[in-house]
Amino acid sequence: MTGFLRNGYCEVPAGDFGNHSVAAEVTDEFLDFSARQGNDLRVIPEMKGGCKWCLCASRWLEAFEARGREKEGEKIVPKIFLKATNEKALGKINMDDLKKYAADKE
Repeated sequence: MTGFLRNGYCEVPAGDFGNHSVAAEVTDEFLDFSARQGNDLRVIPEMKGGCKWCLCASRWLEAFEARGREKEGEKIVPKIFLKATNEKALGKINMDDLKKYAADKE
């Protein structure tokens, strides 16, 4: 189960210095992008496209901002689950941008 506390929600306790607040479903394109940025998430056992994970808000934002200049385009920006994303993500990411990529748009 994903989350810093492994409870399915992206809680951000005091010990989470990376602000892992964005609940997302990663794509292979995102994983490739993240590895090129120096953070290869595939070192985590069984991490592959389709996995749900709590991403650092800054890494998600980096992918969002790079989508126009990367050959994979929009595919590098993971879809997110608003109901499991922590409000601390809003310290780095605009809510409208999160909503554009929400998998749970209800």
